[in-house]
Amino acid sequence: MTLGQKQRAFTNMVAQLIFWAYDHGYELTFGDAYRDPRVFGPVGEKKGYGRSMSNHKIRLAVDLNLFKDGVYMTETKDHEPLGEYWESLGGAWGGRFNDGNHYSVEYEGRR
Repeated sequence: MTLGQKQRAFTNMVAQLIFWAYDHGYELTFGDAYRDPRVFGPVGEKKGYGRSMSNHKIRLAVDLNLFKDGVYMTETKDHEPLGEYWESLGGAWGGRFNDGNHYSVEYEGRR
């Protein structure tokens, strides 16, 4: 699968996750999605913002802010139902590596 094909599949998966979340009583806002390497390249890395090979920089990751009954849910365990659904779609959930609001797909060994 080319990078472009994977990006389009990822976008479709994010749409499915959003609908699933709302169907199960959650609400979402976007956190980080695309991290433009012109902004978050070497300078951003020096400031501690993102890894050099982040999937955010190739449009294959999104961080989602989670709400339930109007309450902002910040713990990884809060994201677990969404993370497990995301994994059922074929995605990689950041809760498996201490980044609970991170949803991505694998590309060249990166999540």
